[in-house]
Amino acid sequence: MPDLPLFSKTARTRPGAPVPPLGVHCSGDGIDVAVLASHAQSVELCLIDVVDPGREQTDPARYTERRLPLEGPVHGVWFAHVPGVGAGQRYGFRTYGPWDPAAGLHHNPAKLLVDPYARGLVGELDYVPAVFANGVGPEAANPDAAGRDSTDTLPHVPHSVVVQPTPPLSTGRPYVPWADTVIYEAHVRGLTHDLPAVPERLRGTYAGLAHPATIEYLRGLGVTTVELLPIHAIGSEPRLVADGLTNYWGYSTLGFFAPHAPYATRAAQDAGPDAVLDEVRGMIHLLHEAGLEVILDVVYNHTCEGGASGLHLSWRGLDNTAYYLHDGSSPARLADVTGCGNSLDFRRTAVVRMALDSLRYWAELGVDGFRFDLAVTLGRGPGGYNPHHPFLVAMTTDPVLSRLKLIAEPWDVGPGGYRVGQFPPPMAEWNDRFRDAARQFWLADAREASHGRAGQGIRDLATRLAGSADLFGHSDPPLTRGPVASINYVTAHDGFTLADLVTYDHKHNLANGEGNRDGSDDNRSWNHGIEGGLLPTVPPGPADEITPLRHRSMRNLLGTLLLAAGTPMMTAGDELGRTQEGNNNAYAQDNATSWVTWDDAPWRLDLLATATHLLKLRSDHPALRATGFFHGMPRVDTSGSDGAASGPTGSGAAPVPDLAWFDIFGDTLDHAAWNDPATRTFQMLRTGPTDDDHDVLLVINGALDTADVRLAGVRNGQRWELAWDSGWEAPDCAETVGGDRSSSAGDAASLDALSMRVYVGR
Repeated sequence: MPDLPLFSKTARTRPGAPVPPLGVHCSGDGIDVAVLASHAQSVELCLIDVVDPGREQTDPARYTERRLPLEGPVHGVWFAHVPGVGAGQRYGFRTYGPWDPAAGLHHNPAKLLVDPYARGLVGELDYVPAVFANGVGPEAANPDAAGRDSTDTLPHVPHSVVVQPTPPLSTGRPYVPWADTVIYEAHVRGLTHDLPAVPERLRGTYAGLAHPATIEYLRGLGVTTVELLPIHAIGSEPRLVADGLTNYWGYSTLGFFAPHAPYATRAAQDAGPDAVLDEVRGMIHLLHEAGLEVILDVVYNHTCEGGASGLHLSWRGLDNTAYYLHDGSSPARLADVTGCGNSLDFRRTAVVRMALDSLRYWAELGVDGFRFDLAVTLGRGPGGYNPHHPFLVAMTTDPVLSRLKLIAEPWDVGPGGYRVGQFPPPMAEWNDRFRDAARQFWLADAREASHGRAGQGIRDLATRLAGSADLFGHSDPPLTRGPVASINYVTAHDGFTLADLVTYDHKHNLANGEGNRDGSDDNRSWNHGIEGGLLPTVPPGPADEITPLRHRSMRNLLGTLLLAAGTPMMTAGDELGRTQEGNNNAYAQDNATSWVTWDDAPWRLDLLATATHLLKLRSDHPALRATGFFHGMPRVDTSGSDGAASGPTGSGAAPVPDLAWFDIFGDTLDHAAWNDPATRTFQMLRTGPTDDDHDVLLVINGALDTADVRLAGVRNGQRWELAWDSGWEAPDCAETVGGDRSSSAGDAASLDALSMRVYVGR
C-alpha cells in the first residue's frame, strides 16, 4: 500500500463543517470515514491488507495493518477523508479511552472492531478467549496495566470492507395491496437447499431463491410476498459454536448493513462483498420482475455481542453505554428486555439513527418491507413502550419507509412487553391471538373433547375469522386500520410446523443441547392419539389409522388461515407437510430438520394442491379479502350522495349485511350460542362488496360427530356451490365424489366430524 496522509484537510474535516455520514463511503479520490465513539479519547481507522493468502485466517503473518488517527470528536463522531483508498479495502477501528467495566466503558485498542455501518464483511469469527469482553474468565487472559486483555484480535474477527456506492433500483416495486397480500415466511438457505430443480451450486443461496424454478413454485402456489428470516450478517452464540451448532435462524446480528455472505454462492463469496451485494440485488430484481415482494425480518432489538461476559466485536468497544440499554445501577449492568443478553437502547439518538439508516439502505437495495423482531424494544422510552416513540414516528412518516410494508412482532420480554394492537398505522402486526384461537379450536379443544372434556367454544375463533377488530380496531377515528393490520398465522419459524402440530403433544428439542428446556410448552397441538409418526409406517402400524384425520386437521388449519379476514402468513414447507420431528425451537438446526422437504409423496402433493386451491379462492373472491372491518349491517355509501345504505342487494330487496353468523339450523347465531362452550358448529357468511362479486359461506364443524347443517342465506333464493371441503384429500377429489355440488339456502348439508366447507354464491 502506498503511503497515505492521516487525513485530507478538506471541507469535510474543517472545524464546524458537517461530519460525513456514519460508516465508510467511497468519495472522490478516496473514502469518507465516520464512526460514533462518544466516550473514547481517540479512535484509529485500521486499513488491513492480506499479504500472504496462503496462511490461515488466524495467522497474524497473513496481514499488514496501517493505523490512521481520526479527527474529532464532533457530537461523539470521529471522522476523516482518506485519499487513495477504494472499494475492496478491508478495515476496522480501534478505540483508546477508559477501561472501566463498572461504568460501562470498554475501550481496548487491542481489539479490532467491526464498523456498525459496514456494507460488507469478510472472514469468520474465531471464538478464542481474546474476542470475549473479559477474556473468558474472571480476569483477562493477557492483562495489560489497566487489566484489559491485550491479545490483538485482528486475525480472529471479521473485517469490514469498503463497497461500491449503491446503484439505483433497476425495477419498480410490485406494491401489492395489503388486501391482496399473502406472506410466505422462508429461510434463504432452507427453502432451496434440497430443491431438485435448482442447480446444486445455487441451492441454499440468494441466487437459488430467485432461480426460475423457485419463482415458478412461489407463483404457482399463489403467494405474493416473500418474508425472509434475517439476512443481516450473523454471529452465532458461543454456546452453540462450542456444541457444534450455529444460529440457523439468524436472530443474532453482527452488522445491520452487511448481508450474510454465507448465503451467497461460492463464486460471489470468493469475489468479495461487492459480488455478494450484487447477488442480493439480483435476487430482489428477479423476484420483482415476477411480481413478488421481498420483506426482511430485521433484528434491531439486540446484537450478537450478548451479555456482560459476551463478545467484544463492535458496539461494546466503540460506545457501550451509547448503544446498549443499561439499568442505571452502579456498577453498570445491561438491561435485558430481549432475553438475548443485551438490548439496544432506543432512548438514544445514535441507536434510532442507526436503525433508520439501515432501513433506508435496504430500501435503496429494493426491499419492499420489514418485519421487526421484538418490536416493543424499538418503542421503549424512559417510561416503557410508547406508540409515539421517535423511532416509530420517524419510520411511519418517512417518505420512503412509510410506503413499504412495516410489520411489528408486538412484544418483547421486558415489563409491559405484550402490546398486540398498539402499534401506529401504517404498521401491521403479528397476531398470536389468531394462532392460538385456530389451534385451540381445531386441535386443543378437539383433544379435550376426545377425553370427554369441554372446550372453549367458537367466540374467539369467530372473532379472528372476522379480522380481530377487538385488537386492531382501537384507533382515532376507530376501525381505520382494518383487518389487514392483522398478520394472521398458525405457524411461524418459531414453534411447531403445521405437520408437527397434528403429530406431537409435546416438544422434542433435545438436539438443541438445552435439555428440552427451550421452546414453548403452550403449543395447543394434538397428536390424535399417538405421539409422532406422521408418515405412514412400513409395515403398517397404529399411526396409519389416524393419518387421514391428521391430514384433515392440517387442511382445517390451512383453510382457517387462508380464508379469514386479515393478511395471511404461511411458513415455508407447511404446504408440503414439512416436519421438524417435534422440535418446536429449531433455531440451531442447520440440517434436514429445518430445510424444506421437496419429496413428491402423494399426500404432500395433495396438501400442496389444497393450499394452492385455497389461495386461488381467496384471490378470486373479494369477499375473502376484506379491506375494512365488518359491521354486520349493510355497507354505508361514503360517496357523499345521500348517506343511504348501499352495497350488495338481494333481488328487489334491501341491501344485505357485510357479515352474518348462523347456527347449525341456518338461524342467526344468538347470544347464548355465541358464548356457549358446547357450540362447535356455525356458519359465517361474507357478502361480496358489490353485486358483481360472489358471496362466500364458511361452514365449520368442530364437533367429533357428523353435523347436519341447514345452509344459511341472506338473499332471496340464495344459491350456493360447494367450492371446497376439508374432507377432500385434494381439491380434485370433488370430481371423484361426483354429484351436484349446488345447493340453495335452507338445504341440508352433512359435514364430517372436524371439517369445514366453503360455498360460493352462484
